[in-house]
Amino acid sequence: MTRTHKIGTTFLAVAPVLFLPGTARAMHISEGILPLGWAAAWFAVSIPVLLLALWRVKTRAAEDLSYKPLLGLLAATVFIISAMPIPIPTAGTCSHPCGTAISAILLGPLASILVGAAALLVQALLMAHGGLSTWGANIVSMAMVGSLVGYGVFKGLRRLGASLAVAAFAAGLLADWATYATTALELSAGVSGPGEVWPLFVQIAAAFVPTQLPIGVIEGFMASGMVSLLARRRPDMLVRFHILKPEEVSS
Repeated sequence: MTRTHKIGTTFLAVAPVLFLPGTARAMHISEGILPLGWAAAWFAVSIPVLLLALWRVKTRAAEDLSYKPLLGLLAATVFIISAMPIPIPTAGTCSHPCGTAISAILLGPLASILVGAAALLVQALLMAHGGLSTWGANIVSMAMVGSLVGYGVFKGLRRLGASLAVAAFAAGLLADWATYATTALELSAGVSGPGEVWPLFVQIAAAFVPTQLPIGVIEGFMASGMVSLLARRRPDMLVRFHILKPEEVSS
């Protein structure tokens, strides 16, 4: 396949996501849903972490010339994976896969947070998915919580002796569910009155269940499949990013 054909195939795969008309309901937490105080609070949480992530990425990129291309590839992957919304009318948001577990496993949690934040910003600016006022809240739920949970679960299970496939599956599954638990908490805290946060949290979380439970399982299989494929085809990459030990490849 020539380079032109590859570009054309990629465009045809991505074009439906980019150009098909969407509904008026945005994915992630919609613009204007959160009060100004809560929106500012989530920005206050996310911005320092983004600055730390930028510093970490610059440091890694200076050490490894292959790091930036991989970062760009995974940013595109997260953007496409998380741009497939399933509307949740009762929650003011949408269900969708996230992809942050995959980027966290391969890049580490800080770089994955930056990747997720970039995907969220482009979706808010170009596709009206999410919003600028809710960007901080969406960073916390998808980029931060998704990345940290995915990375922590993967590393924890690997230390306990789980295989790459099993650890990656659990990471994808739990990162997805943790993202939506956090989204439900952000929404309930932002729109509820005094003493109503937890009852509303339960209602919003329950609204996500019919779509997000199976999506989490699918995301687990996606993460497991990608890591397993790399272990077969490019084990050197997994060694370079400290996912596999050299002796595991040689054996």
